[in-house]
Amino acid sequence: MVNEDIRVVVIGRHEIAREGLRRILADRGFDVEATASYDGADGRSDPPNLIIIEADTVDEGVDICSLLRNALPDVRLLMMTAVCDIQSMSRAFAAGVDGYMMTTIACEPLVAAISLILAGEKIVPTHMVSALLESPMTLRSSPTNLAKANVNLSGRELEILQRLVCGEANKMISRRLLISEATVKVHVKAILRKLHVYNRTQAAIWAVTSGLSDTSLTPMQ
Repeated sequence: MVNEDIRVVVIGRHEIAREGLRRILADRGFDVEATASYDGADGRSDPPNLIIIEADTVDEGVDICSLLRNALPDVRLLMMTAVCDIQSMSRAFAAGVDGYMMTTIACEPLVAAISLILAGEKIVPTHMVSALLESPMTLRSSPTNLAKANVNLSGRELEILQRLVCGEANKMISRRLLISEATVKVHVKAILRKLHVYNRTQAAIWAVTSGLSDTSLTPMQ
């Protein structure tokens, strides 16, 4: 694969980590710059195609991604971290990332994921969606069916789905939206039924992978 026309910037606090990523991608033909930080002032008029953020913590990665997304709205962002759970992943997507990967990923899957991100796909770790594949109902759900399900969600259900993405419990949702916990439970059951999923985590993953977890969401504090 020849990727010399694809420019990638790797950001990381640790020189060994970012240099490792640089070499992996450079060996596969990418035009790669590895740096401790990126402000765009590198002498080039054109921004990179992709910025990879190798973050020590989710908070650090989310802060960097938010700044980059505001400054470079058309650049693809990939966040890599050692932490992977639905709350961390949803916060990253709310900050504007296009992909969220573990730092333990192997070289070839990483390159494949980058190709998909550059093609406009949203990428998440396989184990985060494996629960969906265990459900016969979700196996039958196509993107078109999901879109129809999203249209059928009420405004209140969409609000609650967004809070599920942020990892909030029913009590927190009820306080935020000024409704009773019992009402929240009713809405959550309706969301699960309409999305054809079995639990809150599956619903949150659906929201993240379908683009409902966007910058309009408020990250969990």
